[in-house]
Amino acid sequence: MIAAGAWMTGVLGATGADDDDPMGISTGLTPEARILVAVAGIGAVVFILVLLRRRQLRSKYALVWTGLAVVLGVLGLFPGLLTWVSEAVGIYYPPALFLLVATGFLFAIVIQFSWELSRLEERTRTLAEELALRPGDPRTSPLGDTPLGDTPSGDPPDAPPSGGPHQTGEDAGT
Repeated sequence: MIAAGAWMTGVLGATGADDDDPMGISTGLTPEARILVAVAGIGAVVFILVLLRRRQLRSKYALVWTGLAVVLGVLGLFPGLLTWVSEAVGIYYPPALFLLVATGFLFAIVIQFSWELSRLEERTRTLAEELALRPGDPRTSPLGDTPLGDTPSGDPPDAPPSGGPHQTGEDAGT
């Protein structure tokens, strides 16, 4: 029973910055720091959900970042968990485990983004080649011989149509 209580104390973390866990390693987080980390994790989840709702973040990325925010929130609430896991895997300095995992996570994200960028570059190149191989001038509209950007009347697209009544600043009031 004492061993289970000591394990829970180690996982949940000490009650203050000066208290040590059963392994003799201080968690180093005051209750205020724990609250700050937990609030930051909750804020990150809310921010991710707002981006997802506005369709500014795809759901597959939202899942990754939400998972990361939840993990950081749990570590903020239970800093002794990092100490327990680090000692379980043979790393005796918990911040080193945190940095190792964070570096691995960022490496995986960079590899995944590089893969997606390569895929999109290939798709863009293929589309440009298909457009270049289409018959006719690529500067013309697919609906006719009108150059893109011009209107059938020959007026630039932002000019009012020719032949109709135009109101100037002087005529607008009368």
